[in-house]
Amino acid sequence: MQPLETLIEERFIRASGPGGQNVNKVSSAVQLRYAVTGDSRISPAHLMRLRDLAGQRLSKDDVLIIDAKEHRSQEQNRHAARLRLATLLTQACRLPKRRRPTKPSRRARQRRLDGKATRSRLKQTRRRPNADD
Repeated sequence: MQPLETLIEERFIRASGPGGQNVNKVSSAVQLRYAVTGDSRISPAHLMRLRDLAGQRLSKDDVLIIDAKEHRSQEQNRHAARLRLATLLTQACRLPKRRRPTKPSRRARQRRLDGKATRSRLKQTRRRPNADD
């Protein structure tokens, strides 16, 4: 089993946005790349959930790309990117809660219909009277 650090590649790029001359000089944004298929610790079921959760951040060759550029310092962005990766992996490993299909009670259905009838009567009173009336 490979250590996690060998599967993660960090690239430091210039961040866009505010920051004055710092933006033009310092590569403070972090682009973290994680080779998902290279990690033998991830089971096929977890990999499927990770693909669903990652969405556009997962490339065709199963490399997860996380950009972090919200902080001005490179170290803070690096920490933020690693934290996002850890959160995403944790979510993928957690089993989703099973949904139990439920049915509204008879009383709830009756309340809904009563509310609809009340609204209907209210709106009917706002209408212009017919020539027949």
